[in-house]
Amino acid sequence: MCKFIEQIFMKQKGQIPTDTTIVPNIIVETAIAEVGYTENPPNSNRTKYGEWFGFDGVPWCGIFVSWVYAKAGYPLGNIGFLKGFAGCQTAVAHYTKTGEITESPVSGDIVFFDWNNDGRYDHTGIYVKDTEKNTRIFIEGNTSLSNQSNGGEVMQRERKNTIKMIFVHPKVVDKK
Repeated sequence: MCKFIEQIFMKQKGQIPTDTTIVPNIIVETAIAEVGYTENPPNSNRTKYGEWFGFDGVPWCGIFVSWVYAKAGYPLGNIGFLKGFAGCQTAVAHYTKTGEITESPVSGDIVFFDWNNDGRYDHTGIYVKDTEKNTRIFIEGNTSLSNQSNGGEVMQRERKNTIKMIFVHPKVVDKK
């Protein structure tokens, strides 16, 4: 587990991290607290995130991201739905139109993945950090080791920089 995430888990257990140069943010902390959550029953897309969103039983990676931001105190607003977004295409179009795409992501920003390199974004998550191994760390909902975009679990994923991805720095995080 990367040092950054280790420190967040330490903080959640009431322990004090020894390296104070890394300051985790509330969005990442909220996402990490959900690691290990699985849909129930398996393969149903039924989650507490879908229940909160009012749209349960559907692929939920975008719903998870919307829930994390709302729970952290930064609701994304109406991006196709009152509580945020469910579909990656709708969200990418929205964020492109509003100028929130960034080439310099910071911890807590939103990422969209294009697995097939076809210009259609298939999956989303929360960016945590770059590593020294030419990879990046993310917290993602509805993923697994066998299904990248509809795997049924919240996981920490380490992905190669060669995957086509875009990042969003939502304006809502700069308003507080």
